[in-house]
Amino acid sequence: MPDTDARPDHRTDDWYLARLAPPQGRVRCVIDTDAANEIDDQFALAWALREPARLEVAAVYAAPFSFAHRRALLPQAPADAAPFNPPAEGMARSHDEIIKVYELLELLHEGRVFRGSAGYLPAQGEPLRSEAVDHLIATAREHAPGGAPLYVVALGCVTNIASALLLAPDIVERIVVVWTSGYPSHAPHINHSFNLEQDLWASQWLLDSGVPHVYLPGYHVGAQLRLSLAEMERYVKGCGAMGGYLHHLFTHNPLWPMLGVDAATANAQPHSWVIWDVINIAWLLNPGWVPSELVRTPALGDDLRWQARAGRHLMREAHGVQRDAIFQGFFAALSGRTP
Repeated sequence: MPDTDARPDHRTDDWYLARLAPPQGRVRCVIDTDAANEIDDQFALAWALREPARLEVAAVYAAPFSFAHRRALLPQAPADAAPFNPPAEGMARSHDEIIKVYELLELLHEGRVFRGSAGYLPAQGEPLRSEAVDHLIATAREHAPGGAPLYVVALGCVTNIASALLLAPDIVERIVVVWTSGYPSHAPHINHSFNLEQDLWASQWLLDSGVPHVYLPGYHVGAQLRLSLAEMERYVKGCGAMGGYLHHLFTHNPLWPMLGVDAATANAQPHSWVIWDVINIAWLLNPGWVPSELVRTPALGDDLRWQARAGRHLMREAHGVQRDAIFQGFFAALSGRTP
C-alpha cells in the first residue's frame, strides 16, 4: 500500500469537510447488515425502519459473516454452533433475518432486501458481484457527485461495500459510509473486531479508497451502549411484535451457546448486553448523540493495527456517546411515541 494518499486534486480537506458535515433533514440511506450474527443488528434495523420521517431506508443488504476464524478461541462451544457457519450461510441467514424484521414491523420488503456476497474478497482488489453490490452502485448513482449523499450504513464486515467501490470508483463522490468497528484510530491495540477482521482486504480498501467515512469505534465508544434485562422488560417487551421479538433475542441470545452461557441461568439474574449497532442509527438521527471530530484516516496493517501515514484524507471519528438519550430515542421509536 502507498505511504501517502493518492486522490484527485479536487478532493481536498475542504471537500472532505463538506462531505462529512453532520446530516440535516431527512436522510436517504441503505443498510448493510449481518443481521443473524447476534442481536444488535435487529435493534438498529428496527429503529431505522421506525423513523420514516427522518430516514428513507432505500434498501437493506445482507452481509456475509462467520465466527469460524475464532473457533480455536472458543473450545467450550458446540462444534455445530450456528455462528461457525460458512460466510455464505451467514449471509443467507442474515437475508432471512432482515425479512423477518420487516414482517414484524408490518412493512413490505419486496424490492428492498438484497442478498450480498457469499464470501469474503478472494484477493486484494478483487471484488465480488452480488445483487446487493449491483443495487448499491445503481442507488448511489441516483445521487449527483457533490450533492446530498447516499449514506451507506455498515453494521457488519464491509465486503459488499468494498466490492461496490472497486467496481464503481465513481460512487466515492456520491456516498458517505457510516461504519462501526474496532478501536479509535489513535489506539495501539490489535483490532480484534468482528466487523473489521473477517474480511481484512475489504476493511483496508474501505480506508484506502478515499470514500468519505464516518468511523464509530466499538471499543470503547459503542461499548457504552449496554441495555439491561430490566430495561428490556420495562421498555421493549411490550412494544408489539417487534418489541416481543427483541426481548426474545435478548433472553435467548444466539451467541450464548458459543460462549458457554446457559440461558436459564443468565435470565435468572441481572445481566446486560452491548447493542453495538444502534450507534450508526443514532449518529444519523442526531449527530449530537455521538460526538465526533475530523481526523486523518489511518491505514490498516495486515497485523490489524492502525498505521498513521502522511497525506491521508480526512474522516469523521466518534469519541463518545450520549447513552441515555440514544436509548430514550430508541424506546420512543419502538413504542411509537414522540421522544
